[in-house]
Amino acid sequence: MDLDKLSKLLDNIRTGQISVDEGLQRLRDLPYDDIGFARVDNHRALRQGQPEVIYGEGKTPNQISKIFEVLIKKNARALATRITQDVAKQVQARISDLNYDPVSRLLWYPSPPSERKALSEEYYAAVVSAGTSDMPVAEEAALTLEFYGVPVKRIYDVGVAGIHRLFEHRETLNQAKVIISVAGMEGALTSVVGGLVSCPVIGVPTSVGYGASFEGLAALLTMLNSCASGIAVVNIDNGFGAAVLAHKILRQLHEEVT
Repeated sequence: MDLDKLSKLLDNIRTGQISVDEGLQRLRDLPYDDIGFARVDNHRALRQGQPEVIYGEGKTPNQISKIFEVLIKKNARALATRITQDVAKQVQARISDLNYDPVSRLLWYPSPPSERKALSEEYYAAVVSAGTSDMPVAEEAALTLEFYGVPVKRIYDVGVAGIHRLFEHRETLNQAKVIISVAGMEGALTSVVGGLVSCPVIGVPTSVGYGASFEGLAALLTMLNSCASGIAVVNIDNGFGAAVLAHKILRQLHEEVT
């Protein structure tokens, strides 16, 4: 339940469209739903502005389906991350109108995210990736943002091995309100982007690279030690976490103006 739904519920109680007892029953279920193996947080959208998201790894298709059912009922939308194609097919067989993207491994309800825009086009996020191998993490970030109603502009395969490719997109970068920079190997792209723009930059190191990249640790340390100021860094391969942070920044900017 979000603020709009809670306001509507309270208004319906005030006007008598919903009885006090029925209103109390709905509010009683607000904190969470205990479904045995999980306590689904129905209060999160009120606290954080975003409903709970399902982390798919380690969960069975049955568990994911049951959590989806609660989230859809209470929020009218739901998102799951790190879902394999096989698991997605099993969950989709139980719940209709779920959409799946095999690159980002996101599974969501109800409609393609590009059909909903909560923010105006000027409040867009740019998602930049160093190489094609970084695309799964970049798309996890981009599609999560679109699920939250954020316009996204993608700039992919513009790593420092061919830095001239990045410079062709200077205007897009300069006009973005926030940038998510996704890079593996040594992770240098994020420092370059941070040195070009005035908006917040969120670095996402990926586990792409040869042995001495230590499964993303080299890129993580490079981003943490960047000499470009104004860069925040999330965990290795955490495109979802970067998107959530970017959404919070954009929502605050949008609310201050409107």
